Amino acid sequence: MNQGPLAGLRVIDQTQALAGPYCTMMLGDMGADVIKIERPGVGDQSRQWGPPYLGDQSTYYLAANRNKRGIALNIAKPEGQDILHRLIADADIFVTNLSTRASLKKYAMDYDTLHEINPRLIYASISGYGRSGPRADQPGYDLVAQAESGTMSLTGEVDGAPMRFPTPMADLTCGLFTLIGILAALNVRHQTGEGQCIDQSLQEGQLTWLDNYAGEYFGTGTPPQRMGNRHPQIAPYEAVQGSDGEWFILGVGSDNVWRSFCELVGQSELATDERFATNVDRIYNYANLMPIVRDIIKQRPVEEWLNVLRQGGVPAGRINSIDEALDDAHLRERGMIVQLEHPLLGMVRSIATPVHMSETPLQYFRHPPQLGEHTDEVISELGFDTTQLMQLRSGEVIA
Repeated sequence: MNQGPLAGLRVIDQTQALAGPYCTMMLGDMGADVIKIERPGVGDQSRQWGPPYLGDQSTYYLAANRNKRGIALNIAKPEGQDILHRLIADADIFVTNLSTRASLKKYAMDYDTLHEINPRLIYASISGYGRSGPRADQPGYDLVAQAESGTMSLTGEVDGAPMRFPTPMADLTCGLFTLIGILAALNVRHQTGEGQCIDQSLQEGQLTWLDNYAGEYFGTGTPPQRMGNRHPQIAPYEAVQGSDGEWFILGVGSDNVWRSFCELVGQSELATDERFATNVDRIYNYANLMPIVRDIIKQRPVEEWLNVLRQGGVPAGRINSIDEALDDAHLRERGMIVQLEHPLLGMVRSIATPVHMSETPLQYFRHPPQLGEHTDEVISELGFDTTQLMQLRSGEVIA
């Protein structure tokens, strides 16, 4: 029996691609009963985002859709909208990323309609630019949000071209903020008995990544410039290279850590050098500091440095490849790699939700659903009998 922190809640997930499915997957990991609605015959657009595939399943889709029951429902048909409304009547949370306000009204999925059916419903809307403002109905994608937020202007080598962050950080961030909003709305509903609408956009979620850079701009009026691996306010705090040619990250985040670093590398006099004694000094004298630090680090191989620095309390980490990161023994022991048996694909792996709770731990129990895998199960729970299911299927309402 599911005993996760959100056990007993029902989520209707009418999203596709990544931001919405990522949010609802985390709700499922926390114990909610998530029902994923997909278009018959087509499904979530991420099912076609490949290669690579496992069998006929896109690995992109598999990465963000565990712990859900999947139904194929045609919401373009009045009968499909009726089924959706019957699901909403008994739901706690509805998540949609339908692109425009007109589309939401067309398919009777707008907030006003669903709030009237279920006043306790928490309605989470995900879109490119939000549901208000001059760009409300424009389509949005992760890459566009990265570009428009300013973060791409800061990514890449100092003299290189703007670079996208390789993982879909705008989508993932939007999913996280949507989850935060849902959890906050659940607390409000616990106090008032009323649901509400959460309006989350890719653009705004991505903008939050500016954070300290925005603070710098607000304080100085000067837009920050691309700095590669260098940190704008901390030094030394970047990638350095050992004698074996390998790279690692050196994170000297405070003056105490700087003094420890100087002792560990046998250069204690650097800690009292007036050019480098404080972080402010080190930033102002960065051009003098880093050649000295790089020359020190190049005297020994990376693994040796990692052992010395970590034992001495100086943050340092190897720059892992993807396979090295996913095979990390520490993360595996903490349960960060989920393995679920799929009826067609065998064992399917994905990254866990990194929330560790002592009394109500997250659970991973349901493989990413095949298209329409749970249609009959879910529709039958609404009171439809076998004959009615056959009629709905012949009428192309369900699949």
